Amino acid sequence: MSFNSALALAAAMFSAALAVAAACRARHSLATWCFSAGMLTFALEGLFGAIWHDAVVHEKALFFGILTLLAKSFLPAFWICFSLTYSRGNPRELPTRSRVLILVAFLVPVGAFLVFLNQLVPIFPPIVTGGSRWISADAAAKTLNGILLVAAVLILMNLERTFRAAVGTMQWRIKFVVLGLGIVFGARIYTLSQPLLFSGGAPPLNDVDTVALLIGCALIVVAIVRSGFGEIDVYPSHAVLGTSLTILLVGCYLFIVGVLAQVVARTGKSATFQFQAFVVLLGFALLAVLLLSNRVRQNIRRFVSRHFKRPQYDFRQIWTRFTQCTSSVIDQAALCTAAAKLISETFNVLSVTVWLFDDHDRLSFAASTSRSEREANAAIPNRANLVPALTKIRGLSKPFDLEKAKGDYADSLRQIASSQFRTGGNRICVPLWTGDHGIGVAILADRVGGVPYTVEELDLLKCMGDQVAVTVLNLRLTEEIMRGKELEAFQAMSAFFVHDLKNAASTLSLTLQNLPVHFDNPAFRQDALRGISETANRINQLVSRVGALRRLEPKLAEVDLNLLVADALEVFKGEPGISVVKKLQLQPKIKVDRDQFGSVITNLLLNARDAIQSGGEVRVETNQSHGWAILSVADNGCGISPAFLRASLFRPFQTTKKKGLGIGMFQSKMIVEAHRGKIQVDSESGAGTTIRVMLPLNRQAA
Repeated sequence: MSFNSALALAAAMFSAALAVAAACRARHSLATWCFSAGMLTFALEGLFGAIWHDAVVHEKALFFGILTLLAKSFLPAFWICFSLTYSRGNPRELPTRSRVLILVAFLVPVGAFLVFLNQLVPIFPPIVTGGSRWISADAAAKTLNGILLVAAVLILMNLERTFRAAVGTMQWRIKFVVLGLGIVFGARIYTLSQPLLFSGGAPPLNDVDTVALLIGCALIVVAIVRSGFGEIDVYPSHAVLGTSLTILLVGCYLFIVGVLAQVVARTGKSATFQFQAFVVLLGFALLAVLLLSNRVRQNIRRFVSRHFKRPQYDFRQIWTRFTQCTSSVIDQAALCTAAAKLISETFNVLSVTVWLFDDHDRLSFAASTSRSEREANAAIPNRANLVPALTKIRGLSKPFDLEKAKGDYADSLRQIASSQFRTGGNRICVPLWTGDHGIGVAILADRVGGVPYTVEELDLLKCMGDQVAVTVLNLRLTEEIMRGKELEAFQAMSAFFVHDLKNAASTLSLTLQNLPVHFDNPAFRQDALRGISETANRINQLVSRVGALRRLEPKLAEVDLNLLVADALEVFKGEPGISVVKKLQLQPKIKVDRDQFGSVITNLLLNARDAIQSGGEVRVETNQSHGWAILSVADNGCGISPAFLRASLFRPFQTTKKKGLGIGMFQSKMIVEAHRGKIQVDSESGAGTTIRVMLPLNRQAA
């Protein structure tokens, strides 16, 4: 066995081990399966290539040569699918064009291999040149190489887009996976471009590909050791190709090497040209690695500041960037995301998390550069117990060192803000302060190099925190104004409902007028009955919708909530495949409007029924806690997206149902608040929803 073959077998074993390790993970995702399949394909390509390279018998070389090129043809589909789903939010909800791209990545290379198979077969017999086996670069081989080259560029472009969408610790968690695959496919771009640029032969077992695969696998192992091949939830924007660093680097590389090829063709000095082209590619790769390093960028900034006596911060530039980042935002989530990213980049801090106080004085996750909303909420298992301590933060106005702060509020903040690096320095808490009170906090952790904050930096942080707070307050006021206008529009819509009712009444009246005349006609009677039924259903729907428009004046009476829930559960009778679990433990009776609150319970149960599929479960519970009567309705259905839950759930005309009007939850909230209660919703996409209605027990009858 030759050295090249042994190297290829080592890379194949390494790839196969990573494929098995990914397949044996406790939590699987579409990206995990694509990674496992892609690594297994790399392993088969290396194994078949090694056997082909050392084969002496012509038939054996022909057979394993075909298998090698077949394995190459399957690589684009697996890795393009991986690049589109790795660390992407909701990876299974791929847009249509991404699905089409994956299908094309599977059909085109395999189709090209099958179409050109007869032309590729003659290149398999060895052409001995100094004892090495070579592949001639005819039109068929160039076509297949060109397809694989485009696929490699697309893979790197998608991975780059994912990396650029992440910031701070999120980038740190996926950096080595992206870097490892970048080296693997960067080397592929080099080896695939050689036959296209020089119209010469290429070895079937390229040492550059093999070494790059070994290095890439080693970096992926580093990523697994550091973060367990952890994925994050990012939503990269669909930027144009011109903004892609991958497209720029590949284009520059091919242009430079193409110019060098013309120089070589004219001078005739081609002895070391391919080595020079490889050096150019290596230089581009090292440049990309340096650009991805936070520590290198920090050292460059420090060098410029120290030796050229530059001020520590250019405030005009920072405020210009802040204005540009926040000028187009329309909600609090987008604002906090932009602010967290700006703070992270300005102070070279990997972990920046923004929390805002909600209506119940609870800290609610707004944005983070280090973890997703699900991970952040999981860090607060007993959020209700933290409320008394965290409300003290509203009185703080200046940034402070979280490690040195004392008190219950400091312990609570340290609990929800964990560091990922032991050398990241002290955590800093920046209150988001308006004119009279705080509306949230921003917590900074994991600063590159653990550099302590200067007085100038703390002052700048206070200014940025105040500006974020003012902008959040403006967005909230704007949202209240918009809701007021929506309510006015909602009330104006009643005129349209009345108009529809008049039309329905007119249709019904016309039918009744014609009924005595054509009563003996069976076809007319059938049409009349169908029309009356449809009109009656339409009227019932309109009446129920108009009921949400009137002013709510509850007629309170002593009611057994358990019996009211039991009556409402009748809506599940005759529903196959739905399991209902009820646990009704509320002892005292409460004072509510039976009809209004009954409609709230019915609406919650119908929403739970619509959210689950066959085999789903709905849990209904009643109990009491700390002076509140609590009704809980939970399902294991499709759940609600964080964006819709945060901004649209209780707004009129906002719905996720195809035939819904978006009035049910709006009406339910109005009824609950008219009873001086409150409604809380916890939901996770794909895992289900839990809605808790809380009513004060101090209004019950004596």
